[in-house]
Amino acid sequence: MASRGTVLIVDDEAYVRDSLATVLRRKGYMVRTAARADSLIPSGSLQGVDAIITDLRMPGQDGLAFLRSLAEAESTTPVIVLTGHGTVPSAVECIKAGAFDYLLKPSSPEELELSLDRAMSQNNMRRELEYLRTTEARKVATSRGPVGISPAWHEVLRMVDAAAPADTTVLLLGESGTGKGEVAQLVHQRSRRDRKPFVRVNCAAIPLDLFESEFFGHRKGSFTGATGDRDGRFRVAHQGTLFMDEVDSMPAAAQAKVLRVLEDGVFERVGDSHPTSVDVRLIAACNVDLEAEVDASRFRRDLYYRINVMTIHIPPLRDRKEDIPVLADAFLEEYRVRLARPVKSFHPDTLGLLTSYQWPGNIRELRNVIERAVLLEKTDVLLPISLPFNVHRDTAVAAAPQTLNLRIALAAEERRILQEALTQSGGVRREAAKLLGIDERNLSYFLKKHGLTGAGARA
Repeated sequence: MASRGTVLIVDDEAYVRDSLATVLRRKGYMVRTAARADSLIPSGSLQGVDAIITDLRMPGQDGLAFLRSLAEAESTTPVIVLTGHGTVPSAVECIKAGAFDYLLKPSSPEELELSLDRAMSQNNMRRELEYLRTTEARKVATSRGPVGISPAWHEVLRMVDAAAPADTTVLLLGESGTGKGEVAQLVHQRSRRDRKPFVRVNCAAIPLDLFESEFFGHRKGSFTGATGDRDGRFRVAHQGTLFMDEVDSMPAAAQAKVLRVLEDGVFERVGDSHPTSVDVRLIAACNVDLEAEVDASRFRRDLYYRINVMTIHIPPLRDRKEDIPVLADAFLEEYRVRLARPVKSFHPDTLGLLTSYQWPGNIRELRNVIERAVLLEKTDVLLPISLPFNVHRDTAVAAAPQTLNLRIALAAEERRILQEALTQSGGVRREAAKLLGIDERNLSYFLKKHGLTGAGARA
């Protein structure tokens, strides 16, 4: 049975928690329980919770205070207050504090189930709206398309131009963070389907028991929690493009259904005996050796042959170093505007470090590094000290045998030695200065020079 969602029950009386948990588990919910509300938010206990049922009067943080702390934490999880001491004023206070519903004990299982169904539906609608907004935001962010000037990137664009108008299935291969999603959207934008939906799904992020429903949809009543008909991603992408990222994560049952859609253009929704026809262009992507997955019997060989019609290899950033300054400039402009920071350009040494670094996280890592640096930089030029320590350290290690850029190499080694001295001295500046053979005043200068004043050093 597919789970209807996860409910957290917060009540100081054990028999109330246990009886509610028994009722809800029988109705298909996953249940967690807690006797107190005090530490739920800081401990991360709300992660993965779809709805909360809480008592009003409890020792420590009561239900109303719990609601207010959830609002302060900007939690969007719906909360149902279930109390044996209900009054009109307390109901008003709870609703004003953000409660989804206010029920009196003893509440019938049917009443509680109805309230939970409404709460879950609202939560699902919010998630779908967030998905759509994220998709639109991604379209705006990538409207100018991926950028690059390197021969490796020009080869990717040549393959995109060959694949886009052919309407055939495309397989994108590359390390994590190389921009496979952006290339997939570029294929869509240059195809005859560009005015139709582009639907992006990460196969690794979908629970196994929801996989078929997510991709192929379901009929009302087909399983516990299916309170209405729902279109799956294939139907949403009708006449457009479906991008399946981390396609190697698909379970075997879903692989067979996807193969049938690609071959016949039809599938059945969960709980439906009538086939649904779709016209969808599929773009798949993964960051593992898919052929090895086939040999290990984890991925269907016939599906592999079906999606491996046009393969585009996305090179890692270390193999397209000419593109690093271009991408860095684009990200600098994006975050300068978004974060309202004064920085407008790169110091030459900063670009040298960025270009020499190996970028194991590829474009995603570069984007994150630039965002962090723009946030930290206080001048209009992005200086090397605003870059993370690992960029300095790993660049120095990688560059030592190959480069003669003395300034970069010495700065990185100087920073490494300072870090080591702080580590060995436990962050005590006086001891660190002794290890380095300098006085504390000079140590303060070097720490400030390398942006290490907040790196655990103390007087």
